[in-house]
Amino acid sequence: MTGPRARAAAVLGCFALVALGLNACQNTPTAGLAKPSVATSAEDVGGMRALIAAAKREGALRAIALPRDWADYGGLIDGFEKKYGIKVTVENPLGHSEDEIDTLRKKGNRPTAPDVIDVGDTFARNAAAQNLLAPYKVTAYDSIPGNQKDSQARWSNNYGGYISIGCDANRVRPCPETFADLLKPVYRGKVALEGDPPRSATAFASVYAAALANGGSFADVQPGLDFFARLNENGNLNPLRSTLATVEDGRTPISINWDYINLHYADQLRGKGVNWQVAIPFDGSFAQYFALAVNKNAPHPAAARLWQEYLFSPQGQNLRLRGYARPVLMDAMKQDGTLDKAAAARLPTVEGTPQFPTDAQLEKAREAVTQGWAKAVPG
Repeated sequence: MTGPRARAAAVLGCFALVALGLNACQNTPTAGLAKPSVATSAEDVGGMRALIAAAKREGALRAIALPRDWADYGGLIDGFEKKYGIKVTVENPLGHSEDEIDTLRKKGNRPTAPDVIDVGDTFARNAAAQNLLAPYKVTAYDSIPGNQKDSQARWSNNYGGYISIGCDANRVRPCPETFADLLKPVYRGKVALEGDPPRSATAFASVYAAALANGGSFADVQPGLDFFARLNENGNLNPLRSTLATVEDGRTPISINWDYINLHYADQLRGKGVNWQVAIPFDGSFAQYFALAVNKNAPHPAAARLWQEYLFSPQGQNLRLRGYARPVLMDAMKQDGTLDKAAAARLPTVEGTPQFPTDAQLEKAREAVTQGWAKAVPG
């Protein structure tokens, strides 16, 4: 006997044992329900209440490469821990997308492996192709736009933004507003990236944006590599990786990064005397979302799936918005009235509707940047 009738019989059997003063059903899985490690939805384990209970029993979640100042991960982690009593541990908080994939591959099914990852969507596709991810449809899966999720539910984009140029207006005058500006001699040694483009989704997107600003397209990222080669040759490219600390002390007075990161820096540093200005370059407007996924070998499979549910819930999506990131469910939340309108009003205005490269274009661009970056920017 399978299906709802079998589940009801199993539950009734447990009630009968309880009436006799026995507890034999306490740790017995309900018939017809899946283990969290193979569940592809909350319904597979008996619904959200059952998933929450299983996650609380695990009591822990292992994440990787989640800085607290990135898209309000500080608020999200604190909120998750408070709501569910589950401790979140973040390994290598300043790591990049490729570091996350490397860690999944190297740690396999060890108990120290990450339960979840947050990577640029091109890196998520790569991880899925390596069979590293577990299919899981969050409750809001059907509301996620089709071009922002994997058809097999191995990953789904959660939040995004636009590549922007941040500038310390107290140290740099005038602040650049376009990619063309960045080539000017006045910015010698001042322009920094968030990381290494073959490993960092943010730096990769910066190359893509530079390509669009210099005659390239979603199908042709080479002009972006050529741009950074020129930036390096004329001495304007700063080799340091830009972080909140390097921005604060002036080591990276100009930083190409997501608008939500640069806007967060502006908030964080305003009281410390740093006048951090943010511009979205009109000559290279590039938007991208970041994907969430569950490790196929997650040591805490229920907590991993609950984390996904939390980040795609109205609470999680609005916390993204308060961190200046654009939640992937923003349009759906506008329609159902759950969007934080005050937080949405703080987002910078961007003209036009964002366009996104296809899967094939992303993969071609990723390969081109991986193979061409060292030649474009030696050392």
